[in-house]
Amino acid sequence: MNIAEIVEQAVAGLGYELVDTELSPKGRLLRVFIDIERGIHVEDCVAVSNQLQRIFEVEGVDYDRLEVSSPGLDRPLKKIADFERFTGQQAQVRLHVPVGNQRNFVGRLDGLRDGQVVLNTDKGELVFALDQIEKARLVPQF
Repeated sequence: MNIAEIVEQAVAGLGYELVDTELSPKGRLLRVFIDIERGIHVEDCVAVSNQLQRIFEVEGVDYDRLEVSSPGLDRPLKKIADFERFTGQQAQVRLHVPVGNQRNFVGRLDGLRDGQVVLNTDKGELVFALDQIEKARLVPQF
């Protein structure tokens, strides 16, 4: 079992959603981003961190530092479920390959259509396949 699978299983077992993991190039720093509908509190991060430390010890995972946190207001959108959950919110989408000489788009998420992400921008409605999207994140509204 690799580190991502171990983390996913542990986080889900505690009732949280695994948003993302980041592993430093040499594998010494592991960052884990978790979420839950009510929002993340410090106690949540502590609980997940303690559980992961115990599991890593048993599994023999070698690391120097573990950081567990919320994904923040500009939460990354990675899975189809993320695009469904945050329908109606502002998002920034970066594509792997430009469309009409443009790779970055900002607009309101209008959910999914035929498994593709629908983004309503000031230039109209745009539809992207998930594999076209390099990076997507929410745009906080204040």
